[in-house]
Amino acid sequence: DGLDRCPRDSLSVPHRYMLSPRLAAGPHRLTLRVDNRLHVDVGQNAHSVSDHTQGNWNGVVGALRLEATDGAWIAAVRVHPEPRSRTMRVELTLAARSVPVRGSLRLTVEPQGAGASSWTSTLALSVEMTTSVQRLTLDAPLPANAALWDEFQPALHRLTVQLEAEAADGPARDRRQVVFGLRTFGTRGTRFTINDRVTQLRGTLDCCVFPATGYPPTAQEPWERYLRTIQGYGLNHVRFHSWCPPEAAFAAADRLGLYLQVECAVWTRLGDGAPVDQWLEAETGRILEEYGNHPSFVLLAHGNEPAGEHQREFLGAWVRRWRERDPRRLYTSGSGWPSVEDNDYQVAPAPRLHQWGDGLRSRLNATPPATVADHREQVERFSVPLVAHEAGQWCAFPDFGEIARHHGLLRAKNFEIFRDSLQAQGLGAQARDFHLASGRLQALCYREEVETALRTPGLGGFQLLGLMDFPGQGTALVGLVNALGEPKDYCRPEDFARCCGPTVPLARLPQRLWTTDQTLEAGLEVAHAGAGPLPAVAALWSLRDRWGGVRAQGRTEPRPVPLEGPVPLGEVRIPLNGLEAPAQYRLQVELEGAPGANGWDIWLYPAVVDLAVPAGVQLCTRLDEALEALGAGGRVLLLAPPSEVRTDAALGFTPVFWNTAWTGGQPPHTLGLLIRQHHPALAAFPTSWHSDWQWWDPLHGSAAMVIDGLPSELRPLVQPIDTWFRNHRLALIFEARVGPGSLLLTSANIGGDLDGRPAARQLLASLLAYAGSEAFAPGVELGAEQLRGLFQPKTAGV
Repeated sequence: DGLDRCPRDSLSVPHRYMLSPRLAAGPHRLTLRVDNRLHVDVGQNAHSVSDHTQGNWNGVVGALRLEATDGAWIAAVRVHPEPRSRTMRVELTLAARSVPVRGSLRLTVEPQGAGASSWTSTLALSVEMTTSVQRLTLDAPLPANAALWDEFQPALHRLTVQLEAEAADGPARDRRQVVFGLRTFGTRGTRFTINDRVTQLRGTLDCCVFPATGYPPTAQEPWERYLRTIQGYGLNHVRFHSWCPPEAAFAAADRLGLYLQVECAVWTRLGDGAPVDQWLEAETGRILEEYGNHPSFVLLAHGNEPAGEHQREFLGAWVRRWRERDPRRLYTSGSGWPSVEDNDYQVAPAPRLHQWGDGLRSRLNATPPATVADHREQVERFSVPLVAHEAGQWCAFPDFGEIARHHGLLRAKNFEIFRDSLQAQGLGAQARDFHLASGRLQALCYREEVETALRTPGLGGFQLLGLMDFPGQGTALVGLVNALGEPKDYCRPEDFARCCGPTVPLARLPQRLWTTDQTLEAGLEVAHAGAGPLPAVAALWSLRDRWGGVRAQGRTEPRPVPLEGPVPLGEVRIPLNGLEAPAQYRLQVELEGAPGANGWDIWLYPAVVDLAVPAGVQLCTRLDEALEALGAGGRVLLLAPPSEVRTDAALGFTPVFWNTAWTGGQPPHTLGLLIRQHHPALAAFPTSWHSDWQWWDPLHGSAAMVIDGLPSELRPLVQPIDTWFRNHRLALIFEARVGPGSLLLTSANIGGDLDGRPAARQLLASLLAYAGSEAFAPGVELGAEQLRGLFQPKTAGV
């Protein structure tokens, strides 16, 4: 019947079929059968096929059309730009139904887009075909003023190839247009280069999250809108995790100037001779043939985190083979691993702040807050660029307002389940507060994640997981952008871009918590990966109080800033003995001679703090002595030993990593703190309404009290936010009336060993002062047995 019946099994490129010219004139019926079974084991979690982020759709996406050709046509056009020499090599594939074919080719190149300079370059040649397929390689000059393509100037050019010929069966005419950019993407030591200029990748993952349709858009406008959102956060790079996007995504990235890492739709076992090995080879060729001309397509990996005993040998050969065939981009064996010697660059998880399984041992949970650490020991392992694999993974509490905004194919059924669970626990009214407070902590951790990467000499870049929420794998709410592509309202893109962009001031602070007998010392730097080096840059620094008042200021000497950074700008030295304490301050840095501003909050505490217990207050560390004092009508501050608290909610400083369901309950299980910042118990402990760095020490080694059974009107002063899978009602500090007495109870780690712990010491002083004041008058009553229920049986039974 004349139909090409060869099945098409690509997950990445358009499916094209050839109709034979033997078809008779007249109407014909075409039947398209779509089979979405997993015929090739690319991995059930690969985002090319996974229902973690897509619907189980069965249909055709994009254009469905018939195209007619003459007896000879242009089958493929590949453009290899050479920016250094302002030339281009064009590889053409011509095809014909019958030979001989004689005629001419005309190649025309011109700039594309508004504001482009006006010029045209033309090359004409004769052609003669004696076989049904013929390949030609042509070198064509370009004007010396032909603009280069990069993130700062994404200049595009259009190549038009026209065939005018006589084939054996009549005249043959065809015309193909290709848009390309004049660029090279390479390496210099452990850094990436664009057009021989050092750059750094600031990236995020795309996991094929499109809940409105269940499949990715094939029109360019939605992709441009989505990619502009990514750029708004200061990012210049997107990794497509285990899938390859459609043509529209490449075209949008070309226009906007983003660097793309594409993957061949695979997350599975490789190298064992299974059908997927051969399929990967074919899919790689199809992706490069279809999208290889796009300047944004700078990186290619086989896929994500492979398994298999022979994966290293198999993927090393894959890298070597495809780099030889198409050197227009860089290649790596896989995202995450293996880090084989053949790779042009490595993508590894080590240069990030939290690894799977770290729990409370990760840097942000185990080490006091500072801004001096970097990943240089990881960079030094390799001689090629290193990219941090899936950095971040910090979660925020769900925003249940998203439920009503899912108007498309997929419902936010996961959010409905979590909302109903929260309401069943009597916490539904706090959902919005939980979302915002946890989000502030999430943004805080992402900022330190990014700045640690920017502080690292020689680091090739990072790929966040991610800027957008991931609705699959049990739900991982890791994004500053929700699954609908909407920026969340607790972190504006322009605020995040202050710490994530081409030019970012940095400060190496050995600590964030200071005392008045110390001198603040910090080294100032700038991470610069801009359009070129900066001739002279000075840092204008100031220390400001919470109202913006300048308490100290200075200027460093101007110095040139190359692209190899981070580059030292000078030192800050501020004696702290003349400043009010306790108080929160901000070290702010602006660049003179370049765009860029950044700032870091610090907390200052008195060097000497009076921890005397006020008259009429009993300080207790045991439940039995507290109950005795309460029974006598006393005022009690009970410092509950964290080891004696009955809880299954592991408390750390950071929010949940990825999610507790998919990580097997990896701690921490909480999402930061919701704080009654204006409560008099915290009057001497400067705090906001959400977690910040000054809470690290009081939280370290603490326990979250589970208060599910206590009266609903009891509102904690400091309330840890539980993971959305359980929605426990938790407390770190609360007050209650117990019999004739008044109780202020905390399970924070402030009960001893306070030397060198100014924040914990200050929190204890604030609680003591409140317990001795007239303001201490709890309104909610608890019984002794209710209190005992908060503790382990061996301590609660006394």
